[in-house]
Amino acid sequence: MNKVILIGRLTKDPEVRNTSSQATVCRFTLAVDRKFKDQNGQRQADFISCVAWRQTANFISTYFHKGSKIAIVGNIQTRSYDDQNGQKRYVTDVVVDEAEFVDSASNGNGSNGTAQRSGGNNYNNGGYSRPSYPEQGSSAGTASQAPVAPNKQIVPDMPDDTTSFTGSDDELSLPFPIDDDTGNISF
Repeated sequence: MNKVILIGRLTKDPEVRNTSSQATVCRFTLAVDRKFKDQNGQRQADFISCVAWRQTANFISTYFHKGSKIAIVGNIQTRSYDDQNGQKRYVTDVVVDEAEFVDSASNGNGSNGTAQRSGGNNYNNGGYSRPSYPEQGSSAGTASQAPVAPNKQIVPDMPDDTTSFTGSDDELSLPFPIDDDTGNISF
């Protein structure tokens, strides 16, 4: 089994490009804190190279930037190549299958909880507005909080005595025929 689950912070903005076959690929390095501190009381981290493809790459490049905390699920993949001097180089990457937000919107670096990405692509209120939800009373075109689940309980209308069905099969009106002998649907 080859499965990796990591939570860490991006060391820089994700690098996004398209392959010759127009598949989107996103590379980034994830700093994952170790559980213990060194002799000086400083927390150490491992810097893990990650790569995501297609929709996952688009998601990460759109919503995460340098310093964003992210949770990823993937697998370890090793590859080798010959460098310019003819020496064989080995690379180990985590190929990301899933990515999720870890920080809440209020803890993120974006204004009003929106995701931002440096490099001219600003996804705050100026370039992107979250959808508005009428049940919260927000107006269209302004940033709003995520929708809140209704607090109403929906209960079906049931007769007072719901312990047993007292009717007969003859009273049922079904849109398909049922075989009387087997009880199976007949066509």
